[in-house]
Amino acid sequence: MSVYVSAALRQQVIERAQSYCEYCLFPEAFSMYHHEVDHLIALKHGGQTVSDNLVLACLSCNRHKGSDLTSIDPVSGKVTLLFNPRTQSWRDHFQLQESYILGLSATGRTTVFLLRFNDSTRIQVRQNLIAYGLYPNSSDASPI
Repeated sequence: MSVYVSAALRQQVIERAQSYCEYCLFPEAFSMYHHEVDHLIALKHGGQTVSDNLVLACLSCNRHKGSDLTSIDPVSGKVTLLFNPRTQSWRDHFQLQESYILGLSATGRTTVFLLRFNDSTRIQVRQNLIAYGLYPNSSDASPI
């Protein structure tokens, strides 16, 4: 389902995210595709097209998340909510360790798993960006 997001609202989301994916922190400047403005809570689940329900996501994160709100924590096996950049801090749920993103909480682990943060290609690209100082480091944890 496609929904119209006004240019002004789209710009607000991009500026708030500083052009980084709000899930994996991938900088849009180094992406082959533009990051997408997407609904945290999908329209089919009653989400609204308002700033507090919109996120900037790279193509990979957005495709893997889809309309999901939860997944299974790979450690506990329990259904767990995914990371919500509007209400949660990246630092509380994730840590960058070398070129891997580690989940520090059930929410973090579940999001890392479902959005496939550590697929081999993503790790390799992240490693190259880190080497050139172009990826947020663990002392920053997040540009957002």
